[in-house]
Amino acid sequence: MTDLVTRAAPARQSALRRAAPALLGYAAVRALGLVALAVWSAARGKSAHTLLTARWDSLWYARVADGGYGYEVRLANGDVHSDLAFFPLLPGLERLLAAVAPLSLADAGLVVSLLASLAAAWGIFAVADHVYGRGARDVERGLGRAAEGERRAGICAVLLWAVLPVGIVQSMAYSESLFTALAAWSLYCVLTGRWVAAGSLALLAGLTRPVGLAVVAAVWTAAVISFVRNRSATGPHGARATSHAPADGPRSPGRPALGMLLAPLGAAGYVLWVGHRTGTGPFGYLDVQAGWRNGFDGGYAFARFVADKLTSFPSALAGLGLIAGVALVIWLYVAGARQGQPLPLLVYSGVVTALALCASSYFGSKPRLLLPAFPLLFPLAVALARARVPRSAAVVGAVALASALYGAFWLNGSGPP
Repeated sequence: MTDLVTRAAPARQSALRRAAPALLGYAAVRALGLVALAVWSAARGKSAHTLLTARWDSLWYARVADGGYGYEVRLANGDVHSDLAFFPLLPGLERLLAAVAPLSLADAGLVVSLLASLAAAWGIFAVADHVYGRGARDVERGLGRAAEGERRAGICAVLLWAVLPVGIVQSMAYSESLFTALAAWSLYCVLTGRWVAAGSLALLAGLTRPVGLAVVAAVWTAAVISFVRNRSATGPHGARATSHAPADGPRSPGRPALGMLLAPLGAAGYVLWVGHRTGTGPFGYLDVQAGWRNGFDGGYAFARFVADKLTSFPSALAGLGLIAGVALVIWLYVAGARQGQPLPLLVYSGVVTALALCASSYFGSKPRLLLPAFPLLFPLAVALARARVPRSAAVVGAVALASALYGAFWLNGSGPP
């Protein structure tokens, strides 16, 4: 056991050193976004701190953290906005941090989000580096700039996630950063065969956002693949073709099965609890979402929304932009599949994308809801990483500045609903 501990510490240090350029770049981009927000907000007589911690969903999370569930707003049209729509992990962490540190619940949410965004950046790097990074040994073997570019793919993936137009949400007291961190590390554990950790992180992701189902689907997909490979590796009478493999090794079905068992417990547990609390049965959470006029209609409402935009000018320009955005998302998904992304990543990003685009309401929130679908960025990351460093740096710097200005403008305007 002592040997395992002593070996694990240097391994973690080495992994952190390898991820350090990505994390420093991410922190620089987010700092630029926060500075732009502070300057823009001050010029408009608004508080950047309030925009980050006490607007929109942040208020609902802080209210749950303060007094638990039970608050609702009844609108004039009969809609009921209940705080049961918000999953419990973020408000639970806000309450815990505020209890042990001299922070308000709102500030605790901001701290959780900032720390989670760094964890998410590290997790995104770990996944991309595992899939595309061949390491310095490939360069030493003379595989050239392409291999060196693939080694940098993890860094570029993190930077692209940071410079997304709605990237400022990563620094708000919202649950996107926390969810992405849990999802990214769960996927990394799936790809590296750490089944119990993968299932446990999926469980926590399911306590963070409804889209935790995407992480569950990825874990289950990987486990089924593991079972199939394990079965093919056994002899005709069930004896292992490699009898020297340990019982708890990568070919043992016990750990994948345990990961599968753990993964859905968070989301399923909360949904069942909501159904019990409201007395509406096991799917009562869907009734709660219906009170927010939110649901899953296969994209029909979104298609009608886009079509309505196209009927007049200048809203037609917005409609064309939405069509181009959806086409880009689909193209990135197909490009990832053609690059040979592991099936669990494709399943995860596919479910996140489907739930975001096919939701029946809050059309302005769709870019924010797509934030956790980071594997969609991998094709762009690989292309950017293969370019020369000065060119890549110039592209990222220009996009980072544009993203910072847009984030400041967006939060000082309509902001995320």
